[in-house]
Amino acid sequence: MKILQTIAGFGAHSGGTSTCTYELLKAMHNANCNVELMTPWCNDILGQGETWIKALPDDTISPYGYSRNMNAFLRQSDYDLYHTNGMWMHCNHETCLVARKKKKPYIITPHGMLHPKALKRSAWKKKLLLSFGGVDKDLQLADCIHVTCQDEMNNFRALGYKNPVAIIPNPFSPPTFINEINNNRDIKRIGFLGRLYPYKKVDTILKAWIELGQQVSNCQLVIMGKGEPAYEQMLRTMVQEHRLTNVEFAGFVTGREKFERLASLTALCVPSDFENFGMIVTEALSVGTPVIASLGTPWQELNTMHCGYWVNNDVATLAETISTVLNLPDDEICRMGENGKKLVLQKYQDTQVAMMMKQLYEWILNGGKKPEFVYE
Repeated sequence: MKILQTIAGFGAHSGGTSTCTYELLKAMHNANCNVELMTPWCNDILGQGETWIKALPDDTISPYGYSRNMNAFLRQSDYDLYHTNGMWMHCNHETCLVARKKKKPYIITPHGMLHPKALKRSAWKKKLLLSFGGVDKDLQLADCIHVTCQDEMNNFRALGYKNPVAIIPNPFSPPTFINEINNNRDIKRIGFLGRLYPYKKVDTILKAWIELGQQVSNCQLVIMGKGEPAYEQMLRTMVQEHRLTNVEFAGFVTGREKFERLASLTALCVPSDFENFGMIVTEALSVGTPVIASLGTPWQELNTMHCGYWVNNDVATLAETISTVLNLPDDEICRMGENGKKLVLQKYQDTQVAMMMKQLYEWILNGGKKPEFVYE
């Protein structure tokens, strides 16, 4: 069984899609799965020079990412199954097209890019690609669509497609130093970590912070990440206009620093309008930090497993929830943190997710009993 995955961007700053793809493939290789990855080369490419990462000289042109190097690699390739990560790029379409020409099965992982709100961004371009760029055919003829949660499957079905759908969560790969990370909560902190884009709703956290006023005067709000310059400047201007001295812009954080900062939080806040999965949620839970996530994320388990709050992302609700968390006794925060660690260990570990993906590949290639996480 020889598999090729493809992705249009694989840089450390490319976001969760790249990270979860790398963690999955690394775990699959540890499980002796023969899976390779094709991607354009970039200066901050993920990985440690693994030979299974086929990083091609980057000759991409246009926002669509057209690449002759990709075309040549795919057309000369010989794999049993093709699996592309993402939507709307030349890399994704060419992978599907070549698989069909070679009469080989293929899988598409949309990574949340078929969410109704995601489809509204640059909607006219996406409609053109669906109708005339071959994307509709790619989706219709895919042997399976891989999604990370029930909501994502529902969004896919709402578009009218009937393909088999596999629900396999994104993997969490614990860093080697995870057991050395302690919850050093010297003061009460609320944090955000992610790209600074309007749909992430970081401004609602700030507005909630402003509304809380003196209640958070001895607390700190930490905003970690970079993103759209105009949006980031708007956030900084809000802080300046309200003379907030307890808000820190920490910039892009990664590696051990990221986990240490997460562990120092009383709670992480994920107020996005929508998230397909939200890798940062499992990362925070893994170090014992409760999470406040919006109903636009697939994280109802925060409520059911008592490791956080799954709530509306309006200012009033966020302000009320932040106030509740900051007033909890330390032992209750620790109890919620332990619940979160157990959830990640039981359901989202990379080894478990890798075996699910291996099972999916084997079912598509060899038939037999359908995996219980596949819906037709």
